Parts: sequence; C-alpha cells; structure tokens
Amino acid sequence: MLVVVVTNVPPRLRGRLAAWLVEIRAGVYVGSYSRRTREMIWEQVLLGLGPEGDAVMVWHVPNDQGYEFRTAGHNRRMPVDFDGLKLVAFRPE
Repeated sequence: MLVVVVTNVPPRLRGRLAAWLVEIRAGVYVGSYSRRTREMIWEQVLLGLGPEGDAVMVWHVPNDQGYEFRTAGHNRRMPVDFDGLKLVAFRPE
C-alpha cells in the first residue's frame, strides 16, 4: 500500500499523481506499486511540488513500525529517527 498526501501543489502535479494513483479525497492518493515505481512517483512529486507545496508519502515495509515515510516542502512536521523508530517533530514557527 502506498499513500501520497499533497497540499498547495500545482494542478499539474495533481494530474500526474492521478495517472498512477486513485485520489480518494482531495490531495490524498492511494495505490500499490513496487519500490522502483514508488521512487519514480516520489521524484515526480519533488519535481512538481512548487514553491508553496508540501507532500508526504507513506508505504508498507516489514519493520517494527510497519511503514516508512518521506516528507517534502513547507510543513512544520519533519521526520526524526529515535532509536530506530521514525517519529515526527515540529519545527518552531
């Protein structure tokens, strides 16, 4: 399972994501792809993000948490590693 959530992105990126994934809610895309395709989708997200956009991608992996994620753009939340677990920290405003 793969989930991509985007906010404040150009319509062109939303259209590109809709070509590969199902938009189940505004800015929320889901699908099931291989690692290689997932990385290609993330590259497209990074290229099309725009100056004000932000994105997060979450996918299933066989680790203690059961998932992995990446973030990009202007968001107060940022991933941090805490003893092998990936958690989310808030940047100060």
